[in-house]
Formats: sequence, structure tokens, C-alpha cells
Amino acid sequence: MSILTRPILEIDFNNLLDNYKQLQNIAKTAIAAAVVKDDAYGLGAEDVAKLLYEKGKCRHFFVAHAFEAEKIASIVPQAKIYVLQGIGEDCLDAFQKNKQFVPVISSPEMFAFWKEHKINGVKPVIHIETGLNRLGFREHELKALSDADIAEFSMVMSHLACGDEKDHFMNAHQLETFDELKNLYFPDIPASLSASDGVFLGEKFHWDMVRLGAAMYGINTAPYRPNQMKNVVRIKAPVLQVEPLAKGEFVGYSATYRASSERKIAIVSIGYGDGIPRSLSNVGKIFFKTHGKLQESRIIGRISMDNIICDVSNVDGLEVGDMAFLADDFYTLDDMARDAGTISYEIMSRVGKNQRFIRIKKDAA
Repeated sequence: MSILTRPILEIDFNNLLDNYKQLQNIAKTAIAAAVVKDDAYGLGAEDVAKLLYEKGKCRHFFVAHAFEAEKIASIVPQAKIYVLQGIGEDCLDAFQKNKQFVPVISSPEMFAFWKEHKINGVKPVIHIETGLNRLGFREHELKALSDADIAEFSMVMSHLACGDEKDHFMNAHQLETFDELKNLYFPDIPASLSASDGVFLGEKFHWDMVRLGAAMYGINTAPYRPNQMKNVVRIKAPVLQVEPLAKGEFVGYSATYRASSERKIAIVSIGYGDGIPRSLSNVGKIFFKTHGKLQESRIIGRISMDNIICDVSNVDGLEVGDMAFLADDFYTLDDMARDAGTISYEIMSRVGKNQRFIRIKKDAA
């Protein structure tokens, strides 16, 4: 008899590469840059960058911080690596050592720092604010830039607030604002407005470069229609125990579940310590494949750090050592996030970076 104790994370690099190529086709003539920040959403920045560089011919990557750029620099030697959080004292040395790194400048203060520590051969990107009200130069700050200042930049970018909602008024508003500011202050340099969600809004949102992140990793960034991307992540965990539960018995911490009739329960070796949202307590789903069929069960009681308890009264033939499926093609991270009241980006990031998983990589052919 074979028994495992750790959860398993399967990453399908074949599907990830196919997703990149499909998004690249949708973006048409725009450069398809790959976003590998946060360790490629937890899936391994080195692995993803190598795959896209060698097999996807990607030559433009985005990270959040310069130390993330350092991790992939040698893997993508001919690529530009854009650093979204920009440049400061904590990362100046990294920029000075590697001219692959291109800082994204989001404020007059950071621009002043850049001018003080300018790196020959590197032209930064300017980030402008168009409605998200996060990072970016406001228009009154753009007006203060001189012609010499404007000549410092190699590209202008902004970020959509509601790109995942096709008909949201903010999309048209931000597109119009970006177009006006770009043409007024930066008419002669390339532009980038859209991340993954904006790719699906149409060619007018593509500009010269699109920044492919979540959709490339299989997440549905256009939830107003069925997901066009292939699933990349699968999560499963072993069953450690199967037991009867008498009527009236309680389950889990705080006794939030009480059996209204005799039930059968399974204890699965995964919990919030592995990145599974605790908000799935008493509402989430877990699936089993027994007797050649897919069978659904419900999470009961509070999810604990290491274990999930589920009601398997209607699951035939379940045994200790069998696998419980928490995310797969039939129940994706998007589905899990919906039930948990969060977003799939958050779950992928938390699960992907968790060291407790056995990681199985399906390499691209």
C-alpha cells in the first residue's frame, strides 16, 4: 500500500507555452511581454522565463522588483527586463551592474533619483496615471517635464482598472485619457496600456506592447466569457483517514459543522498552511476519482493549517491513500476563488510559493 503525506502541485508548462502563443496571436503586431513577477505567480520565474525565452522567443519580461530581475537575467541574456516598482537606493547596485534592467518610473521623486544616478545606455519607462489611481505621473506632473526630461524615456505605460469587465465605462475612459496624454507628451515613443485582461478588449487596447501575466498562467481574465486559456495548475492531496461520523457529532475547530444524519468523512492532507483559503470552510468543494468516475464532495468544518475534512458519504470506494483533487480542469483556480470569495491570482501566488508541496512539472514538448 502506498501512502503520501504531502500535497502535490502539478504545473503544465506545455499549456503555459500554448497560452503565451495564443495571447501573442491575439495581440497581433504588439510585442508580447511576459510578466514573471512574484516568482511567476508562484510557479517558478526561472523555469517560466527559460521556457518563454527559448521556446516562445520572448525577449521582453516584467518583474516587480530588481532582485527578481537578477534571478532571471542570466537565463534570458538577450532580453529586456522591466522593473515595475522602479529604482531606488535598495536596488541601484543591481541596475548599475546589469543594463538589461529597465526601471519603470512612476513619480517625479523617482525620476529625480534616476537623473541623479543615470545609467548610460538605459532609457527608463514612464508610468502615467489614467484612472486606476495607483502608481503613475498625474497630468500636472507631466506638464512640469521639460523636453529634455521627456527624451529620457523609451516607452510610456499605464494600467487598466477594469479590463476584466468588457463593457465597463472605465475602459473607454482610460483608453481616451491614455491616448490624449500619450499624444500630447510622448508622441514619438512606444506605448503599453494592457495587461492580460486588456488583450481581450480589442486591438485599440494593444498599442505597441502587451504585458501577459495571469491569462498566460491559465487564469480567466475575461470572465464575461468562457476561458480561452488552457489550465496550467492542478492541486491534489492524499487522503489520510476515512471514518464514519455519527449523527449529532461535530467537525473541526469551533464546531461549526454538526452532522444531521450519519455521514462518512475523509481527512485530506492540505490546509490553509498550504495556501488554501480558510474561507472555503463549510462551502468549498473537493473531488475524487474512484471507480472510474469523478465524484464531488463538500468541505465541512473549519479548514485547519494542515488538514481539510470533507463529507464523502456519497463517494463510492474511497480509501486511505487516494488522491483528493482541489483544482484541475473540471474545477479550476477560478472556480475555487469564486467559492472562497477571493481571486485566483491570490490563490495561485500563495500555493505556488508554498514549500510544502511536491512539485511536478510537465515540461513543454
